[in-house]
Amino acid sequence: MLLIDSDEAMDAAELVDTAEIPGNGGELQLFKCDEEYSISIKGSGVLMNTWAHQSEDALAELACRKISGRERPRVLIGGLGMGFTLAAALRHLGEDAEVVVAELVPGVVAWNEGVLGKYAEHPLQDKRTTILEGDVAKRIRSQKQNYDAILLDVDNGPNGLTRKKNDWLYSTDGLTEAYNSLRPEGILAVWSAATSRNFMERLRKIGFKVKQSRVPEQDNKGDLHAIWIAERGA
Repeated sequence: MLLIDSDEAMDAAELVDTAEIPGNGGELQLFKCDEEYSISIKGSGVLMNTWAHQSEDALAELACRKISGRERPRVLIGGLGMGFTLAAALRHLGEDAEVVVAELVPGVVAWNEGVLGKYAEHPLQDKRTTILEGDVAKRIRSQKQNYDAILLDVDNGPNGLTRKKNDWLYSTDGLTEAYNSLRPEGILAVWSAATSRNFMERLRKIGFKVKQSRVPEQDNKGDLHAIWIAERGA
């Protein structure tokens, strides 16, 4: 998940580490303030933090509760973030599930294996988790009818922020590939910082049945984020 959050408390934060964004030229920065962490893009505001993740949890919950009763469900998550979406998916899936996480930035994986791990209760250590370092778009293109759910949490939503190439995921071509990558009655779940009528219409034209939810970022307060649950037909 990526969200802009201008928390004044971060003015006193300590820079812990940095990580290059592959193919972008930009840099992610990991900050610590008291006992909490945040991730920023260098020169921009806070993207995500350890204290506000209600909409990340909801992204996984809304999608995974629709497929939890299926035998050996397979889920693809685009974007590891701070691990909260992954952790929520694991909570709503059985022991026979497989969850593949594609994360573009190796440094983000390292942070989750290290100092960030405890905040989401170490979901990378779960035997159902497979982590892949790379672009989720490549994974979507290479898989046909292979996933019961695809969760996209790689940018600010249809209006990309961190990486121009992310725009493809939300384009007609990208969404068509996602449709083809899903099994019958599979679910595409997309997180966004804001609503988009054009994006909903794009999903419908491809053949998805779409529902939009609005979820606050933290403890039923703060900015309302959008989550689209798009279901492929049988």
